[in-house]
Amino acid sequence: MAGKTHLLGLQAAQFRHPLDRQATQALQQLPGLDLALRMVMGPVAEQVFYLDNIASSLQISDRQVPSLYHSLVEACEILDLEVPQLYLRQSPVPNAYTFAMRGKQPFVVLHTALVELLTPAETQAVIAHELGHLKCDHGVYLTLANLLTLAASQLPLGEVLAQNLQSQMMEWVRCAEFSCDRAALLVCQDPRIVASLLMKLCGGAPSLVPELNLEAFLEQARCYDAVSDSQLGDMLKQLRTQGLTHPVPVLRAREIDRWSSSPEYFALVKANPIGYNGSSSPGGWRNW
Repeated sequence: MAGKTHLLGLQAAQFRHPLDRQATQALQQLPGLDLALRMVMGPVAEQVFYLDNIASSLQISDRQVPSLYHSLVEACEILDLEVPQLYLRQSPVPNAYTFAMRGKQPFVVLHTALVELLTPAETQAVIAHELGHLKCDHGVYLTLANLLTLAASQLPLGEVLAQNLQSQMMEWVRCAEFSCDRAALLVCQDPRIVASLLMKLCGGAPSLVPELNLEAFLEQARCYDAVSDSQLGDMLKQLRTQGLTHPVPVLRAREIDRWSSSPEYFALVKANPIGYNGSSSPGGWRNW
């Protein structure tokens, strides 16, 4: 843990991406939905997920795969967040997700294929990304996005309505991912680690890891930016991303690279006005 800045008293507003902030403020204008989701859906959803996790996954602790547990604890200390439950699930698909509606039984799930693909530092960055969802309290609106889309599909003219709702909500979901990538960077405190795991999720395989080139991947991100130089290219990019739950990996890598050299990031991690170097006491459901 030595050498990393621990952000005692960190607030989500200090690292939340501007697009996430704007979209969240718009959703907060919907009266009563936040409370209804927390009170009605929260208790049921938490119990369903808890039962599924303890029945079908390995619960990580200081006695069960302690290396992953200590990685979780350190990430929580850095982000000034209570330690949630962590589960490891057997799956050939590299993925991770989290859920919290009332904050009583928050959890993070990692797939085994993800752990096999990434280095320990990259795995911790994924854990931190999921913790970012908890820190930013994304669970309520992520659940709302799923419920609205499901309800719209059951109504008259539901297909058209569902498309409109899905477009609006998926835009917020994609914005939320940028904030969580920032949480990952706050924990690993090295933008190359975040970019490297995005590269591997984009097209990596354990057998090919020695041949992967991060600089080439970042150049690829710049090529993606250049597509917007033409009106047609920009339109095609927008059409391609409308239905996605995540921004494309090259865009996420570019965003985190930019934020890592910003005064905002420097103030949090380098100058560290709200924290200190050393350990502190550890105080929606979204795929990586």
